[in-house]
Amino acid sequence: MNFGGDEIRYSYDDSAFIILPVPYDGTSTWIKGSERGPDAILDASVNLEFYDPETCVEAHLMGIHTVQPVTERETPGLLVRSVHDRVLRILKSSKLPVVIGGNHTVTIGSVYAFAEMFPGLSVLQLDAHTDLRDEYEGSPLNHACVMARVRERAEIVQVGIRSMSAGEALSADRERIFPAHELYYDKDLYIKAAGMLKENVYITIDLDVFDPSLIPATGTPEPGGPGYYEIMHFLREVVRSKNVVGFDVVELSPSSDFRASDFTAARIIYQLISYIAAKRLGSL
Repeated sequence: MNFGGDEIRYSYDDSAFIILPVPYDGTSTWIKGSERGPDAILDASVNLEFYDPETCVEAHLMGIHTVQPVTERETPGLLVRSVHDRVLRILKSSKLPVVIGGNHTVTIGSVYAFAEMFPGLSVLQLDAHTDLRDEYEGSPLNHACVMARVRERAEIVQVGIRSMSAGEALSADRERIFPAHELYYDKDLYIKAAGMLKENVYITIDLDVFDPSLIPATGTPEPGGPGYYEIMHFLREVVRSKNVVGFDVVELSPSSDFRASDFTAARIIYQLISYIAAKRLGSL
C-alpha cells in the first residue's frame, strides 16, 4: 500500500519524499492499536485531493514514494535500531523521510538518525504529554520516555502540552514548554516557540496534541488541545522560517467508529509535505 494510492506512484529515485511506515504498539500503555495506524493512514490517503488550495501547489509532483514498513520490532531496542537504520539510509540518499507510526517510541530511532546527519538539530514536539519520564513500566524506551531520550541527542521545544507527572515537572525545561492552556489565551507564544528552534528542525507530531473532538482515535487522548488550523498555521510558520529536514506522525489508534481520524492524519501529513514543497518552490 502506498500513500495516495494509484494516483501517487513514483519511484524511489524520482521522489523527494519517502514515507516509512512503522507499525509498532509494543510500549503502549492504555488504548492499544497504534500498530494499525500506518495502514489506516495509507488507506485513508487514497481519498485526498492532491492540489493544495492553501499553497497552490501539487506537492506530489516532487515525488512521494512509500517504502516497505519496518518489520524488525520484537523488542523496543530492536525497533529503535531498525528505525534508525532505515531512516539513515533514506537521509543518505538525499530524500526527506516521513515516518508514520505506530506509537511514539518510533520517534527515538528516527531522531537518532537525524541527529547524526544534522549536528545542532532542534526537535519540535507537538503533543499533549511531555513524555519526559526516564523510565516507564521498566523500559527507558517506552512511549512515555520518548522526549527524555530525544533531548539526549538534540534540543527540544514542546508545544501543546497539557499533561505531565510531578517527576517530569522537576526535570522539564519550562522555558521550552508551551502548554495548551497558555497557547489558548496567547497565540503569540507560537511565534516565540518557532523562534527557539535552530535552523534544522525535525518535527514529531503525536496526534493527541489535537483536541480529541478532532482526533479521538489516539492511544492517550487528552481534552483541551488546539484545533487543526491553529496547529497547521504554526507548522506553516516553522517551515517558512526554518529548514524542516523530516517529520513523523504517530499515535493513531484506528477505530471503525472514528474513521475521520484516519483521514485527518493523512491530511496533516500531506499538508505538511505541501508546505515543504511550497518552500522549495519559493512560494511559501
